[in-house]
Amino acid sequence: MKQYVIDQLREADFYRLKEHLGQNLETGGMDGIYWVELPADVHSEVQRQHDSCQPYYFALHLDFWQINFELLIRSRKVLHCPCMGYADQRQRDFILQYADRLLEQLDIRA
Repeated sequence: MKQYVIDQLREADFYRLKEHLGQNLETGGMDGIYWVELPADVHSEVQRQHDSCQPYYFALHLDFWQINFELLIRSRKVLHCPCMGYADQRQRDFILQYADRLLEQLDIRA
């Protein structure tokens, strides 16, 4: 799995992230998994054409010592479709900027 990992979180960082993510994002079926909706303006051409698969998401996985930002863009409506796959350049940029803003907003210096 391709992902962007921020590790060596401090205990206080973990609890700030857990509280913030729990209040602002949909949780996944497993502990520590959160879904971030990908904005329509960064959808690929194929994703824009697949109305029935939208919205698209990427997942965050928060562990005690690290947070992982998955680079796999997926729909939660279908399991297999050509509109799902690894983030393109614009989508990767969005995910990295999202990660940077999140850490800055919570004053985390990882």
